Amino acid sequence: MFVLGIDPGLSVTGYGLVESRGLRLRAVAAGAIRTSPTMADAPRLAELFADLEALLAEYRPDEVALEQVFVNRNLQTATAVGRAVGVALLAAARAGTPVFEYTPSAVKLAVTGSGDAAKDRVQAVVARRLGLTAAPRPADAADALAVALCHLQSSALRRAVAGAGR
Repeated sequence: MFVLGIDPGLSVTGYGLVESRGLRLRAVAAGAIRTSPTMADAPRLAELFADLEALLAEYRPDEVALEQVFVNRNLQTATAVGRAVGVALLAAARAGTPVFEYTPSAVKLAVTGSGDAAKDRVQAVVARRLGLTAAPRPADAADALAVALCHLQSSALRRAVAGAGR
């Protein structure tokens, strides 16, 4: 299975592509899409959409794993992230790629065993599980790889449960 993990944001959207062959995991690509905070939101969202469409067209993942919006005290940030999530959902839908969403705590729990894990701990475990010499940079790319790993774990469990029901 080939999964595109996305850590959405208006200023920075992290992405990470992970291939799973049995128990073997391989990071194929990771990085960040950046938009300028000096631009209005509409052109920034259009730029994000175009970049996500290009990623989907180039790599053709089987599925997309997306981190859900975490609403903290800053409503403006939550709104901007929500818009970025909408753009990611649209890009995946136009590519015909199924999308699965995970909360930040579910991602941390799946990757580290603790839903309260610190960001640096998540990054270190991502690097170790993917056989990387260092945590991917920027942190948004490591977070996106973590979302992809979370999805691969949960999809394996879903398949096992579905198979047991037959």
